[in-house]
Amino acid sequence: MERRFDGFVPGRYQLDAFGAGGFRFAGMSHRGSILATPSGIRIWPVTSFAQVTLESLQPVLDEAETIDFLILGIGHDIAFLPPALRDPFKAAGITVEAMATPAAARTYNVLVGEERRVAAALIAVD
Repeated sequence: MERRFDGFVPGRYQLDAFGAGGFRFAGMSHRGSILATPSGIRIWPVTSFAQVTLESLQPVLDEAETIDFLILGIGHDIAFLPPALRDPFKAAGITVEAMATPAAARTYNVLVGEERRVAAALIAVD
């Protein structure tokens, strides 16, 4: 039986499914956006690219010593990541790639499967 996600699950997990407004991972489901870092997966209270801020991505910077790549799933659209968001990650040694959430989720799964040092901030899509 699948458990409901209650905010944070420690550890690294591939995503079992995405879409329908949420994600499945680690035998749990969550409706809404998620932020996955090497320390675990947490609820990410972002529903659109306009809400992505440096503050909302702070957990990634907090774990910068364990992350080389941040995959940013920005919904269905593609948008340019402004320097104000990109530069702090570059300074911390983290490459940021923004793409549509479905592509971001697939890319994240590949990189986790390769045991790469990756984080993902994924806006839920229908």
